[in-house]
Amino acid sequence: MKSLSPSQDDHTAPAIGLPHLEWPFFEEAHRELAQRLARWTAQQPAHEDHLGTDEQCRAWVRRLGQAGWLRHVVALPDGSAPGGAPGATLDTRTICLLREALAQHDGLADFALAMQGLGSGAISLHGSPEQRQAWLPAVAEGRCITAFALSEPQAGSDVAALQCRADEGTGHVVLHGEKTWISNGGIADLYVVFARSRPLSAQAKPTAGISAYLVPANTPGLHIAERIEVMAPHPLARLRFDNCKLPLANRLGAEGEGFKIAMRTLDVFRTSVAAAALGFARRALAEGLHRARSREMFGGTLAEQPLAQAKLADMAVQVDAAALLTYRAAWARDQGKTVTQEAAMAKLTATENAQRVVDSAVQLWGGMGVVSGQTVERLYREIRALRIYEGASEVQQLIIGRELLRAAR
Repeated sequence: MKSLSPSQDDHTAPAIGLPHLEWPFFEEAHRELAQRLARWTAQQPAHEDHLGTDEQCRAWVRRLGQAGWLRHVVALPDGSAPGGAPGATLDTRTICLLREALAQHDGLADFALAMQGLGSGAISLHGSPEQRQAWLPAVAEGRCITAFALSEPQAGSDVAALQCRADEGTGHVVLHGEKTWISNGGIADLYVVFARSRPLSAQAKPTAGISAYLVPANTPGLHIAERIEVMAPHPLARLRFDNCKLPLANRLGAEGEGFKIAMRTLDVFRTSVAAAALGFARRALAEGLHRARSREMFGGTLAEQPLAQAKLADMAVQVDAAALLTYRAAWARDQGKTVTQEAAMAKLTATENAQRVVDSAVQLWGGMGVVSGQTVERLYREIRALRIYEGASEVQQLIIGRELLRAAR
């Protein structure tokens, strides 16, 4: 029996698979884009260990921009991206297909694309013509890296607890406070920062008085207070604002519209988190199939064992269930429907299912599944954060319950 080690395993990565493209959620343009993306992705390197995480992320942003993929997550001023006409929305199905395919190939590739979209999403949706022209072409070309700065030490899931302060004066605004868990923190060229421009009052909603601001990375008073290391490495940092002064023209939208801007941006990209989880799950299922068919055991292969077949069947069911909910939400949003409940269901199901599918893949790989550097070991670390960011699973349950009760009134 062949004994495998990381250096001896001749396993090659399975091809990018998007078998659901024939479902009626998609149009021909989506199918053509997915096929082109699969061909392009197969030619790209993955896990460039000779580079640091920051440089790997920058490299992915450059490659994605040069290949034109970032144009699909940015609503350009000339309307040349899907949904790019001013006032229109981004195409959710396109973003989901991109994230699913990239996540199958390399989690950092998915991260790079997603953060360019999330970091610039508020500008795409609410930026003035001048703001859109100043930033979005460079974001789409991969020349400008963006970040979405909402979370704080005491305000993660509870945005209403936000404390970072914005003191607006005549023609300027000064920021004070901290942000944390900021993806692309430390490498971003531009931060979209949400801060309280009016103090909390007993009469107003807790989310009132929050505004959004564009803060270039070289702005005096903006400091990278701490780089945060997590188990699936990507650029992450805590930011500090000390008398950080900006032109008032850097405010996005009207004063007090920040919460609406943040939620509308997250509504676009929350469903795409489900798509990324789906990509990780598909890769895990492919790895599990490969291991089951090639692993010699008890005079045959692992695939011949009924328990292995049952595990693979369960993995496949969980993948398809997640795919159906993900693309139902994406399709509905592209039809102009409100998808608060559908997006929450998709994110909850896809991330929780992906965790189970990846865990099953590790189990099928046995001891090799926990060897550092193996694909399933990497997937095990990469999937975990998706159950937390952009709304933890428990928050999605609260959203779904709230929407059900609202509809039952």
